[in-house]
Amino acid sequence: MCRFRVAAFPRTSPIVFALLLLVPTFALAEVAAGAPPEATPTPEQRTAQELEQIRADPLALRDFLKRMPKGADLHNHLDGAVYAETFIRVGGEDDLCVDQAAKAFTKAQPVVAGASPQPVCEAGDIPAAEIPKNQHLYDALVDSFSMRGFVPSEGVTGHDHFFGTFAKFGGTDPRHTGDFLHEVTTRAAAQNEQYLELMETPTWHRLNDITKGMAWRDSALRDELLAKGLADDVPAARAFWDEAQSVRRERGRCGAADEAPACKVETRYINQVFRNTPKELVFALALFGFELASADPRVVAINFVATEDDYISMADYAEHMRMVGFLRGLYPKVYVSLHAGELAPGLVPPEDLCCHVRQAVEQAKTDRIGHGVDVMYEDRPYDLLKEMADKHVLVEINLTSNDVILRISGTGHPFPIYRKFGVPVALSTDDEGVSRIDLTHEFVRAVETYDLDYADLKQMVRASLEYSFLPGASLWQQPEIFARSVSDCRGDVLGSEKPSVACAAFLNASEKAEQQWQLERRFHDFEANH
Repeated sequence: MCRFRVAAFPRTSPIVFALLLLVPTFALAEVAAGAPPEATPTPEQRTAQELEQIRADPLALRDFLKRMPKGADLHNHLDGAVYAETFIRVGGEDDLCVDQAAKAFTKAQPVVAGASPQPVCEAGDIPAAEIPKNQHLYDALVDSFSMRGFVPSEGVTGHDHFFGTFAKFGGTDPRHTGDFLHEVTTRAAAQNEQYLELMETPTWHRLNDITKGMAWRDSALRDELLAKGLADDVPAARAFWDEAQSVRRERGRCGAADEAPACKVETRYINQVFRNTPKELVFALALFGFELASADPRVVAINFVATEDDYISMADYAEHMRMVGFLRGLYPKVYVSLHAGELAPGLVPPEDLCCHVRQAVEQAKTDRIGHGVDVMYEDRPYDLLKEMADKHVLVEINLTSNDVILRISGTGHPFPIYRKFGVPVALSTDDEGVSRIDLTHEFVRAVETYDLDYADLKQMVRASLEYSFLPGASLWQQPEIFARSVSDCRGDVLGSEKPSVACAAFLNASEKAEQQWQLERRFHDFEANH
């Protein structure tokens, strides 16, 4: 606004002075007449503006990110995703006992015929079914089964407590897997997630026995393992998933008019290979995973799990990567995601940080990397980053897990470096039950720590489906860019209820594209409310 003082113009006549007062008005009118009208912000722009306005408000930020479509969680161990309270409940149903000193499940004594049907526990142990009546012990078990309230102390690090939880809550019956699926998909649906790839180990009957007496030689062991009937357990593993999915559908009333939102969360499974076992068993587990994934479309990949800094894991790592590379050549349709670089300075000697990510990329030819925390400590890290970008190797980023296990966070985490070098990334939870988090928590952490904007978030969410192991062609013409759809859908509004005939045919032929189309619809609905 223009302000004038009369004292500034002592010799100006009233008429001239009045004309001077009008000059700013005429000038503003002229500028306004010649200026283009302000464009109305698009729903996407309004949504981005809201994120900026609430960035400093943690509660509002969490609500925004909980409602925002998040695509897929690609790095999620099913057992580790279940909350401790659920394990306490099912431990009671399974007649397990609790070692009060170790704060861990134990097996009950065999029930003698004609005796009480109640489990008989060792001296000092109590039935797990009694835990809810003892709030103090109940709370102690939740802390023991998770990172809740954990404070590092002499001899007990976050790393040790985290990995120690799995042995403490283990021992529950595999029949609960369907209940676990229902819990995890219910949590995912409440956060606007639509797809999960869950790591799990199905039951088998003969795999451990097959390798007894064998010694690791080389990949020729495959023929011997198959001749001994390794693949005979594939039907049992498929039946395991049949039962689990049946229970999940029953719990969610899937297909009924009042079905639970969890029913709409698509799931696939990644077969786990325990890397801290003898080489011949590691190879057998990997071979079984490739055989199972070839026979069951619900199982889309294999992954090597267990602590990467374990003695056997470190000593045999290079051999493990050669195993995977060999088997990939025989089973080219089976995907691979590998825990690699879940290491940090001090956890292992400096020279042991040299090359785990590189060997996973170059030797095992992995499709994705889980964690990749030590990448900048590897030999020629910038060359490796460029190679990962060129090969489109996505990194599954687990911020909270890396903090509580490795004490790596903030500027010490390579997440910004991966993004800077064009390596695709997606946020994931790792073990949300053990960490007492959810995927929304990881998004909040990423926004607050790395100043991500809405475009950054959409990029990662789209990448989570682009690099999923769902079958079929991508909706997008180029990965990472997400600017143009394939030609069959080029003239369509992405995510619309009624795609064109050509686009509908394309979507029907690709589960991946169908999920990507659904994601665009979710973005449209989310942004329309801003």
